[in-house]
Amino acid sequence: MKKVSFAEFGGPDVLRVIDAEEPHAGPGRIRVAVRAAGVNPVDWRIREGQVLGAHPVELPSGLGLDAAGVVDEVGDGVEGVEVGDHVFGEGSSTYAEFAVLSAWARMPEGLTFEEAAGYPSVVETALRIIRESGVRSGQTLLVSGASGGVGSAVLQIARDRGITVIGTAGAANQDYLRGLGALATTYGEGWVERVRELGHIDAALDLAGSGVIRELVELTGDPRKVISIADLDAPKLGVRFSGVAGSVPDALAEAVRLITRDALHIPVEKSYPLAEAALAHIDSQAGHTRGRRVLIVRQPASGR
Repeated sequence: MKKVSFAEFGGPDVLRVIDAEEPHAGPGRIRVAVRAAGVNPVDWRIREGQVLGAHPVELPSGLGLDAAGVVDEVGDGVEGVEVGDHVFGEGSSTYAEFAVLSAWARMPEGLTFEEAAGYPSVVETALRIIRESGVRSGQTLLVSGASGGVGSAVLQIARDRGITVIGTAGAANQDYLRGLGALATTYGEGWVERVRELGHIDAALDLAGSGVIRELVELTGDPRKVISIADLDAPKLGVRFSGVAGSVPDALAEAVRLITRDALHIPVEKSYPLAEAALAHIDSQAGHTRGRRVLIVRQPASGR
């Protein structure tokens, strides 16, 4: 099978599409013929060799956590899913024609593989950091870097829970944020005062790692009310860095519930063939994403 791999840490140029042995579903796991794989910021952080305790790496390594595809192997002890089912979920080395998933759910009706691949890690992260922030219905949450996949999910989930959201993003994404129900403002000089004019901040999330931790602490008045998923130096300022996933099965179940209710939609900004994984990483690292980026994976000639 074809698989994206890297043998050394570094820039996007270390990524290679190689021929690799197919993985197989062990107990409690399923294997899918991957149709699409989500591209997440954690992927390029792993590729660069950033120290992420939740994702230890042994080289050479594959990449990718999220996938949508067709079940083609079911491991021992797995119930409620059959070969041929269309699922989305989380596993390892999903930038490949076949991948083993450790958590999955059936794809909601009407969702394409391309769309479904963008949800698993994003929704789990969004649910986790909203919970960790302690923000409640009737309060206001500030989201720095709100237009990407996690930000898009946070805005919609928070709105569904009665939380007011203020989102910061580039000028081109202001209408996008407003369309998701947020009060929107731009980055740049004077952004702290612009946020203050929009309302009192009860909690804040740093999703972009753009060096705004001090300002977020200033706006909330308490470092314990700020959560970062992008700045590894956040703990130096008393801010929690959230990088360890909670229950992915629970997150997938919540994603299905929200999608089915039309309460959650994360657009795919751009899709790439598997051979252009490096370009997908370049674009992801550049930021300013509106929604998600995904890899479209071609299946082997056997059609499995």
